Amino acid sequence: MRTTITKSIAKPSEFVKQLLLWSNSFREVVFLDSNEYHQHYSSYDCVAAVDAFTSLKTDYEKAFEDLHQYQSQTKDWLFGYLSYDLKNDTENLQSHNFDGLEFPDLFFFQPKKLFLLKGNQLEIQYLYLCDDEMEDDFNEISSIKNSDNLVPSHKMNIQQRIAKDDYLSKVEVMLEHIHHGAIYEANFCMEFFAQKALIDPLEVYQKLNAISEPPFAVYFKNNDQFLISASPERYLKKEAAKVISQPIKGTAKRYLDSVLDEQSKNELVANPKERSENIMIVDLVRNDLSHTATKGSVTVEELCGIYSFKQVHQMISTVVSTVDPTASPVEILRTTFPMGSMTGAPKISAMQIIENLEETKRGLYSGAVGYFAPNGDFDFNVVIRSILYNAKNQYVSFSVGSAITSLSEPESEYEECLLKAKAMFAVLS
Repeated sequence: MRTTITKSIAKPSEFVKQLLLWSNSFREVVFLDSNEYHQHYSSYDCVAAVDAFTSLKTDYEKAFEDLHQYQSQTKDWLFGYLSYDLKNDTENLQSHNFDGLEFPDLFFFQPKKLFLLKGNQLEIQYLYLCDDEMEDDFNEISSIKNSDNLVPSHKMNIQQRIAKDDYLSKVEVMLEHIHHGAIYEANFCMEFFAQKALIDPLEVYQKLNAISEPPFAVYFKNNDQFLISASPERYLKKEAAKVISQPIKGTAKRYLDSVLDEQSKNELVANPKERSENIMIVDLVRNDLSHTATKGSVTVEELCGIYSFKQVHQMISTVVSTVDPTASPVEILRTTFPMGSMTGAPKISAMQIIENLEETKRGLYSGAVGYFAPNGDFDFNVVIRSILYNAKNQYVSFSVGSAITSLSEPESEYEECLLKAKAMFAVLS
């Protein structure tokens, strides 16, 4: 049983910073921040879940089956992640590329302590704990002094896993697959990494979040494994019988000059290559959602909408469905995972080609982080614009990618990757 109290917060943005600092003292942390980006379908401004009462950690074999059992038995709040390589559970696929991070393929935990902030209303839910502890913790959080004087992490040598010439050659190979009809779109990614890296994950998260302010920011900690995410993308959300997917395809640079910035946005709107990317993934998402939807309920609420973030303009579509009452929450995830925006179409062929051309196991990158509510609703982001860190291995990694279509120019795709990597480079170097 959870004990619940509600508090009114005078300065919500200040409290979010205090809550983050307090949360970092626990072994398990999922901290989700919308940065007050109040888009449609937003449930909370900030969520913090800490301190595992129970947990599930597994590799990809029977991962969704194990997660279904865990979620259906606990019927409680669960927080965690699905790594990209769970594709090996849903399809006859394998991953043999290099993995310097060594994260489990799936990790979820049932938090003892949970904070849900919406506007200036804070709901605190504790599992099997007394009211006094909730009050004591709230007072401790509220008394934390925030500091903007962030100390930089140790300098590191960030290397590129795929050299530029090799990247261009690999894109040409992918274009050959497209021209031969094996696929018509695929998301091709490359890794940047540093070894013997010593960073303060919390400090890096604060910096990345400050320069990006995305709607799906995540600070995740599982002992010595960290995710620092400035994701702008929602993978999948369930609200009662409604399921919402919001794939991103289409990126344009932002400019300080307002005229140039508006011009960049307008060019994105009119760009046939970016629009075709988005529409192809919308078709894929519609097909994925149909597996658990009631007949005729899959609809496109918004096609190729343009949204501006601090680093880039993005083209985002919204696809929704009414879910069949017999479909479990985990089944809805299993039949749509991995998300189409990070694979391509047809999905299985794209994933096979991706695996052959990429040189790093994606792991948590292009996976999803989020939560299940006790009633079976859920909300998950797409892990992009993110830094991953294994403190035990002293290994830092961030990957970026772009969608390759028949209209792609290898040099332009390479430049798009560097644009997406800009924020991660800034906070690490």
